[in-house]
Amino acid sequence: MLVALLLVVLLVVFRRPLADVLWPETRVQALLDQAARALADGRLDAADGSGARQLYEAAQALDTDRSEASMGLRRVGQEALRQAGAALAQSRFAEARERLALARELQVPQAQADALAARLRAREAEHAGLDNVMQAAARAHEAGRLVGGPDAALPLYQRVLALQPTRLEALEGREDALSDLLQEAGRHLQRNELGPAASLIGQARAFDPGHVDLPQAQAALATALEARRRTAARDLARGRLVAAQAAYDDVLAAAPDDAGARQGLEQVGVAHAVRAERHAADFRFDQARQALARARTLAPQSARVVQAEQVVARAEQARGRPGTGMPARERAQRVQTLLAAVADAEAKGHWLTPPGESAYDSLRAAQALAPDALAVRQAAARLLPAVRNCYEDELRANRIRRAQACLQAWQTLQPREAGLADARRRLAEKWIAVGSERLGAGDVAFAVQALEEARRLDAAVPGMDDFQARVRLAQAPQTR
Repeated sequence: MLVALLLVVLLVVFRRPLADVLWPETRVQALLDQAARALADGRLDAADGSGARQLYEAAQALDTDRSEASMGLRRVGQEALRQAGAALAQSRFAEARERLALARELQVPQAQADALAARLRAREAEHAGLDNVMQAAARAHEAGRLVGGPDAALPLYQRVLALQPTRLEALEGREDALSDLLQEAGRHLQRNELGPAASLIGQARAFDPGHVDLPQAQAALATALEARRRTAARDLARGRLVAAQAAYDDVLAAAPDDAGARQGLEQVGVAHAVRAERHAADFRFDQARQALARARTLAPQSARVVQAEQVVARAEQARGRPGTGMPARERAQRVQTLLAAVADAEAKGHWLTPPGESAYDSLRAAQALAPDALAVRQAAARLLPAVRNCYEDELRANRIRRAQACLQAWQTLQPREAGLADARRRLAEKWIAVGSERLGAGDVAFAVQALEEARRLDAAVPGMDDFQARVRLAQAPQTR
C-alpha cells in the first residue's frame, strides 16, 4: 500500500514532464496555437512568456526541426515593423522605437528597418520644433498674414496639423484664421473686388472645406457675381461699353469659366463693331479704327465684326475716291450713275448688302463726290424713311433677319435718332417670340441664336430671363 501511494504522488507531481516526454508533439502544437492567437491579438512580446515571440521560441526549443516556429517568428518581426509604422504615423515615438527594436531583434530585412528608422528620426526632429512653428503661426496670425507664403499663419497651422492632427491649439488657430480670411473676402465683395474675394474663398476651401463660415461666403460670392452680370448687361444695353467690359472682366476674374461673362464680352465686341460702322458713316475713321480694334480683341470670331471691317473699308474707299481733281462734267455723270445705283438697290431692298453695291454704299460714294448736291441730299432724305419702312414691313411679316438688316441700315444712316431704342427693343421681343416658338418645336440651335441676337439688341427686354432659362434647360442634356 505504501508503494502504491508513493506511485500516485509521483504521477501527480511529474505528470506534465512525463507528458512532455511521452507526447512531445502535442506540447509543441499547443505552443504554436497559443503563439498564433497572441500574434493575431497583437501581443508580440511579454515578460511573462505570453507574447507571440516567447511562445514561438518555446516551440522552437522543443523541436528545432519544425519550421512553423521560425516562420512564426518572422511574422512577428513583420508585425512589429508594421506596428512601429502605425505608431510613428500617430506621433507615438516611444512605442515606435520599441516596436522597431523588436523587429530588428527578430531580424527583419535591414533595408526595411533602416528606412523606418530614418523616418522616425525625421519625424522626431520635426516634432521637437512644432512648438516653434505654433509660435510663428500665432505671430503671423496676429500680424494679419493669413495666406500668401509658407510663413503665413494658415500654412503654418496646417504644417502642425499634418504631424499632430488632433492638436487643439492648432485646430482652434486654423479655425480663427479661416474666419478672419473669409471676413476679408467679404470686405472685398463689398468693394466689388470679385477676383480677390474669390481667391480668398478658394484658399479657405482648400484649407478646410467644412469650415462653418464657408457656405455663407460662397453664397455671397455667387450673389455678387450675379449682380455684376446684371450691371454689365444694363451697361451694354445703354451703350456704356467700357463699363460693361469692366463688369464682365470682374466676373471672369472671379470665375474664369463663366460662359455668360464670356458671351457678354463678345457682345461688347459686337457693339464696338456697330459703333465703328457709325463712325465710318460720319467719316471719323480714327474713331472707327479704334472701335474695330476693340471689337477684334473681344469678338475675333464674330461675323458681325467682319461685316464692320468691310463697312469701314468701303467708307474709306468712298472717301478716298478722286473728286476735286475730276472734271465737273465727269463728276456729275459719276454722281448720276451712283444715284441710279442707289435707286436700283432701294428697289431690291439691298440697303447694306451686297458690299459695294448696296444703296448705302452707293449713297456714301455719291456724297463723297458731291455732298452738297440737291439730288444727293434728296436721296439721303429718301433713303432713311425707306429704311424705316423696310424695318416695319419686315418686322410685321416676322422676317426678322431682313428686319435686322434694315435696322442696321437705319442705325448707320441716323445713329442718334430717338426711335432707334424702341426699334431695337421691338426686334429683340420678336427674336424672343420666334425663338420660343422654334424652341418648342425642338430647334435648340435657332433658339440659342435668337437669344444671342435679342441680348445684343436689348439685354433688358421683358421676357429675356425666362427665355434664357428655357434655352439653358434645353441645352443641358446636350452638354451631358
